[in-house]
Amino acid sequence: MPRESHWNWEQKGWPVFRFDGTALASLEAEFLRRSGIFIGATMHVAADDKQQLIVDLIADEALQTSEIEGEILSRDSLQSSIRRQFGLTTDNRRVPPAEAGIAEMMVQLYQSFDAPLTEELLFEWHGLLMNGRRDIPDIGRYRTGEQPMQVVSGPLHDPKIHFEAPPSRQIPDEMERFLDWFRDTAPGGKSPLPILTRAGIAHLYFVSVHPFEDGNGRIGRSIAEKAISQALGQPTLIALSHTINARRNAYYDALEQVNTKLEITDWLLYFANTILEAQDYSQRLVEFLIAKTKFYDRFRGAFNERQEKAIARMMREGPSGFQGGLSAEKYISITAASRATTTRDLHDLFEKGALIRQGTLKSTRYELNLLHPN
Repeated sequence: MPRESHWNWEQKGWPVFRFDGTALASLEAEFLRRSGIFIGATMHVAADDKQQLIVDLIADEALQTSEIEGEILSRDSLQSSIRRQFGLTTDNRRVPPAEAGIAEMMVQLYQSFDAPLTEELLFEWHGLLMNGRRDIPDIGRYRTGEQPMQVVSGPLHDPKIHFEAPPSRQIPDEMERFLDWFRDTAPGGKSPLPILTRAGIAHLYFVSVHPFEDGNGRIGRSIAEKAISQALGQPTLIALSHTINARRNAYYDALEQVNTKLEITDWLLYFANTILEAQDYSQRLVEFLIAKTKFYDRFRGAFNERQEKAIARMMREGPSGFQGGLSAEKYISITAASRATTTRDLHDLFEKGALIRQGTLKSTRYELNLLHPN
């Protein structure tokens, strides 16, 4: 007696997903509204700063999408490799294979967002992601193993199966259908879909097929970003993986709740809201860069060498700044100044309007005064 169908790809009607488009309409409209604001804001970013913004966001996405899967990479190596890919000056450090591979893939995703999604492109991405790996039998091709491809947790003697993907023999046909769907639902395709809807389905559809031995989540998130870029007609700078990784358990829960059915409205709402949150983070980065430029223009030549060093270190923390603010101890650690010099330097920065002061005595903390010039 055949076992009862359980996973989404075993359901009657697969791979036709059902959803309530009206529930997503306001989110689709909000995304387009914010996209216009973001594009306008980037026009006010200085060329050098914009270049660095692109490098920083791509590096952070590479870092975060890997961390979601439990792989910890070096941010400095990623940035160095990405700068090299863009033909920018680098520190010429030796970059490990994992960082070099995903950096090349992410830059390719950015530069060739409008290229068709093909089997050859997916194989190239997979080869780059698996750069340096020796434990994967199928690199740069679909999986071929006979064992079920399962997502599991728990002890070996009593594992919990969160998902089981189609068997390897079905993958070529499944992927041919997926690539046809991706082409047909693109802007100008036979059956175009709204931006967030297409991106959400693309990610879920791809990871449900799970065509590779490893790297499916990373490639699936890249496909979603490709879908967004194609719809906007320019490379996306949306911090999707950064946002997912901040609440990783919610991401896995959302996937698990939808992997046994074809009605996916709840998943699409989750994914659309995640993209909007990612879009908001990217917008704050751009606003921070604009404020940073104005800050340095306002205080050009006003700081001593120690103050310059401390301010530069605070700027590297981005829009969120130091957790808990800049304390005297942190200033001493950054500049190696004496406590008396630190007190004078910080008071001077506050008096000039470069820093905002909060608290008193040992609880005194400082934040950059980026948005409230004197």
